Amino acid sequence: MGSFDGKVAIVTGAARGIGEGYARALAAAGASVVVADLNAELGEQVATSIEAAGGTATYVAVDVSSPASTAALADATAERYGGIDYLVNNAAIYGDMQFDVLINVDWEYYRTFMSVNLDGALLCTRAVWRAMRDRGGGAIVNQSSTAAWTYSGFYGLAKVGINGLTQQLAHELGSMNIRVNAIAPGPIDTEATRAAVGDMVKPVIDAMAIKRIGTPADLVGTCLFLLSDEARWLTGQIVNVDGGQVFRS
Repeated sequence: MGSFDGKVAIVTGAARGIGEGYARALAAAGASVVVADLNAELGEQVATSIEAAGGTATYVAVDVSSPASTAALADATAERYGGIDYLVNNAAIYGDMQFDVLINVDWEYYRTFMSVNLDGALLCTRAVWRAMRDRGGGAIVNQSSTAAWTYSGFYGLAKVGINGLTQQLAHELGSMNIRVNAIAPGPIDTEATRAAVGDMVKPVIDAMAIKRIGTPADLVGTCLFLLSDEARWLTGQIVNVDGGQVFRS
């Protein structure tokens, strides 16, 4: 996939878990990385650790559900690094999310959940596309989930929305040489997954083709590929990285 030297990447929800894995991999490949997250303590730790390992990174606080906050993230990134090439929309309410059915979930909680897990990807994209266009193009990776193809309540509904958003934005931004794709992971061993589903993940793993839970490292190669020039004619796609959990026709 070559080098990401001279490229600038924003990764939301990068203070831990999958987002941290993406941020570290991009920095190791040569990109300047903005660790964007609400958790200042963990976000600063990740950015500092990347710098200590010889990479280039900075932490920027962001609430992805806020137009003003996402605009400030884009402005801070462009000011610090001179532009924006890549965006990874990974931030989500997940580990501490409530479980309820669509017909009963508290309406205000549902709206808050969707404002982060669905609208956040759109707001971040709206904040960065001009800077990407001005650099001659760029690439965006949204974080979907195999939950989009299974019964998963409002979490799955948000991921269905992410898939549709990916396809729509790919068409809106394609003429500017900005590509938009999504990764749909299966169950991934993170602190958030352990908190959210616990032992409920075991029967899911037992039904998968590759019978183990995934790790953030299993997703990194796909993310880097989708951002790279090797995927220059690939846009509007949702790529399952799930150990064979879901088959789509």
